[in-house]
Amino acid sequence: MPLPSLIELEPLPQPVAALVTVPGSKSITNRALILAALAAGRTILRGALWSEDTQVMVACLQQLGFNVDVVPDAHESANRTITVEGLAGRIPRAGTAAAPLDLFVGNAGTAARFLSAFVCLGPGVYRLHGVPRMHERPQAELFVALRALGYQVDSATNRLPAVIHGRGGPHPGRCTVSMEESSQFASALLLSAAAAGWEIQTAGTGDTEEAPYVAMTSRLAATFPNRGGTLEIEPDASGGSYFWAAGTVTGSDVRVRGWPVSGWQIDAEFPRFLPLPAELSRERHLGDAIMTGITIAPFATHPVRFTDLGRLRVQECERVAALRTELTKCGARIEEVGDTLTVTPGPLHGAEIETYHDHRMAMCFATLGLRVPGIRLRDPACVKKTFPNFFQKLAEPPPHGLGAVIRDARTGLRLESNDLFAA
Repeated sequence: MPLPSLIELEPLPQPVAALVTVPGSKSITNRALILAALAAGRTILRGALWSEDTQVMVACLQQLGFNVDVVPDAHESANRTITVEGLAGRIPRAGTAAAPLDLFVGNAGTAARFLSAFVCLGPGVYRLHGVPRMHERPQAELFVALRALGYQVDSATNRLPAVIHGRGGPHPGRCTVSMEESSQFASALLLSAAAAGWEIQTAGTGDTEEAPYVAMTSRLAATFPNRGGTLEIEPDASGGSYFWAAGTVTGSDVRVRGWPVSGWQIDAEFPRFLPLPAELSRERHLGDAIMTGITIAPFATHPVRFTDLGRLRVQECERVAALRTELTKCGARIEEVGDTLTVTPGPLHGAEIETYHDHRMAMCFATLGLRVPGIRLRDPACVKKTFPNFFQKLAEPPPHGLGAVIRDARTGLRLESNDLFAA
């Protein structure tokens, strides 16, 4: 039975103690899939996330002719062990100018950007497209960089859909790519750079080590078993932030099993910022988990300023406006000035929350619902993008979950575990 289109969460009646397992990192999984396809041999990815975004990437690699085997993970239902037969930089399949090979990337920014660079190694022509929102998201700076490297990229809007003409193997060149709108542009080029013979320079937000997601890419590429081997994917810190936040707002002792300590994920810093400080930056302190901080800021003991939020505006939805709008519905006092949101503490009440088909909006406000009565979420199944069993984790009894009661908001019926998986 699919998740209902409208659900309601009940506040936890008392604090709980829980040690929760979260699925693997989406950011690491999709980077690792590209590197595994480029490797010269068989790579086994353990603890890989199995969600909409990573399924899109696997399907595209299979469409390109790669042998990718996926088997369940015994320890986490939203993870898989994925085996990729790498072909040392060769892409088996391609289309022609008259009939490009079609690749559907959904609303997965990582797939859209990483594959745009990757298919340049292919021996023909490829058409990348996704859902309507993906066709609105930035892609221009990556296309500019690919053209500077000597590739033909056809796009009327400099966004998707786009037709990319590969050159059938390495084609050395140099380019500079801006990271102003997305660091994924630089990551896309760096993932394929060694196989393609590219020299990449970044511009816009400092050098590589100052951009956390690009630093992740560089470190993963440097340590990846590029002649085949095994890679363990660490838990997703952004997904784990909701459980740390749930503990904070409900007075519970909630922790995440195997919390990442590699330094690869900027959102692994989230517990360090609890209780919330007076200011948090999207550029300097947190990545996507800053949305979690914004959502729980009404419970802080002081006003909190969230700065440098510009990139949130061009992701799965216009997240700055969405957070302000939906928190205001709940009675929050929140001010938007430029790319800064300032949240003043105060009481909240229930509301029907629009998730904008954005997985992180759904998970943020689900966390709020563990404290505030009457929080109802539209389209909760959108969490399938990165965390399909999120609501199951909330509802599972302690110590492995929080024991939350989640109901079908239209019928009032309590949803059981099988009803809470986002498919």
